[in-house]
Amino acid sequence: MAQVKIYGIRERLRSFRETLSDIVHQCLVEAFGLPEDKRFQRFFGLDKEDFLYPPDRSEHYTIIEIVLFEGRSADAKKNLIRLLYERTAACGLTENDLEIVLIESPRSNWGIRGVPGDELGLSYRVDV
Repeated sequence: MAQVKIYGIRERLRSFRETLSDIVHQCLVEAFGLPEDKRFQRFFGLDKEDFLYPPDRSEHYTIIEIVLFEGRSADAKKNLIRLLYERTAACGLTENDLEIVLIESPRSNWGIRGVPGDELGLSYRVDV
């Protein structure tokens, strides 16, 4: 399981939302083996005055935050991060204007389809 939140300036996010959505999901499928039909994403478009960032970032500055079940290896997480940096260039994002954070949580901390996450039967592996 992975829940994705993407933050950026509203006008900029709108200009490439569909492309970025596809890129992020394909990277999760490739790096973590998530099923193609398990896309959980939210885009948070902010007004310029509500999105503060250092002067060495541009108006294209974007944050990708992914909350996921714990259990992936460090190599799998590093691979995901590398893939995201490589492929988001297609949206015009530079390395300086993209930040990625992975937040792991025990499955028992999740509630999905009426049960705790550690009681949920998954069609994919988490220990990749």
